[in-house]
Amino acid sequence: MNTEIVIAAAKRTACGKANKGSLRFMRPDSLMGEIIKDLLRQTPAVNPEMIDDVIIGCAFPEASQGMNMARQAVFLGGLPDSVPGMTINRFCSSGLQSIAMAAERIMAGGADIIIAGGVESMSLVPMGGVSFQPNPELTKKRPEVYINMGLTAENVADKYKVSREDQDEFALNSHQKAIRAWEEGY
Repeated sequence: MNTEIVIAAAKRTACGKANKGSLRFMRPDSLMGEIIKDLLRQTPAVNPEMIDDVIIGCAFPEASQGMNMARQAVFLGGLPDSVPGMTINRFCSSGLQSIAMAAERIMAGGADIIIAGGVESMSLVPMGGVSFQPNPELTKKRPEVYINMGLTAENVADKYKVSREDQDEFALNSHQKAIRAWEEGY
């Protein structure tokens, strides 16, 4: 059993502004395809034939993000047909979940090299999806199943006594670290 996991490369696209930004018409499968191409350029020692899987998280895998977007990204990224792709959904933590699943699979000996991450276009597929249709039974009995991440964040902050000031300080530190990393070439 392999217990050591190594991240050979990390990439991200620019953050866009939903419905207004320069990326608003960019397809998420195309974005992920570009990320895969760049990962391959950054890791020339990795033969694309060696990649065991591509796991991509997406909160709303429908419309331009549907039909197993990860598999589409395999082809758009120039990977061979032998590389499978799997799209997973755990809403806002979908990308993080894909990385966790990749690490677990490698640790269990089921794979050696996996590309994992997440992608979303809130311009092309808005919050709630293209045609949200909640289940009437759940709406009556368990309406919290449909709570959005903003309200979830407020509930978590209340439960764990995280103040607005603490959140703002954390956000500021995070942005400062990102700027420093950008300036230092990371």
